[in-house]
Amino acid sequence: MKHTLILTIALAAWALLTQAAHASEPADTTPPPLRPVFAAYTFEAGSSHLTDTYLTPLKYTGWHAGLDYMRYQAMKFSPEKWTMRLHANLGLDRTQNPSGNATMWALMFDFDWGMMRRFNPARGLTLAVGGSTSIQAGCLYNSRNGNNPASAKGAWTVNLTGYAAYRLNIGRLPVTFMYQPTLPVTGIFFAPDYGELYYEIYLGDHSGLVHGAWWGNYFSLDNLLTADLHFGATNLRLGYRCKVFSSEINHITTNILTNSLVIGVSGEWLSVNPRRLPSSEAKLIQAIY
Repeated sequence: MKHTLILTIALAAWALLTQAAHASEPADTTPPPLRPVFAAYTFEAGSSHLTDTYLTPLKYTGWHAGLDYMRYQAMKFSPEKWTMRLHANLGLDRTQNPSGNATMWALMFDFDWGMMRRFNPARGLTLAVGGSTSIQAGCLYNSRNGNNPASAKGAWTVNLTGYAAYRLNIGRLPVTFMYQPTLPVTGIFFAPDYGELYYEIYLGDHSGLVHGAWWGNYFSLDNLLTADLHFGATNLRLGYRCKVFSSEINHITTNILTNSLVIGVSGEWLSVNPRRLPSSEAKLIQAIY
């Protein structure tokens, strides 16, 4: 009984000492950093070159138009070093054969999300490199074909991505130049056999539809070069986009090349809870620079 009483007193004393030690530690009063969102909404228009031997061996040429959304934000963990990007693009192409008597349409949707590690090797220059995962889906349609008028496209890929951003003043106008490439490395993609009808797939012939993607049978590169003109809180974004896509599987070759001029708006936005206003001492960490 005596030993039990001594042990109880010792444990109680240890608990009191532990609480006192924690109470004496200074509380971390540093407010969480502010992480504004950098977003861009753009429209693109230019030329398109389509080839899909599932539909026709001929090359079709015409116009391309698209809508694009891009969103950057510093990560919660290590926000000064890591940033994330969410990107979505919807493109529409209308092309004709060399004789001009047949039309082929293309509707493609791309969505990707990734993280990048940022570096600042020089004043005004930011470099970032990382990876992303993306989904591509779409369809090419040629009304001249009777049995096979459409060629469906679909893929999931893992990509290399990054950007280079340089900010300077042209006269009194701040301008940010930015180059953003995305290069799929591996993944899977959809492709039927040569001459296989989609009606056969509907009836249950599902073998050999999914293929592993690598640069030997699936290559894609999205190049985006932009200039953000900082007139105020909202920027004018001007740029150029070149997208290259090529796949070859089951004796079916698909080539899609688009060149576009880009115009839109961009800027940084910070969501604020009116019931919990941010501290004036909070550090502002931008997503790109």
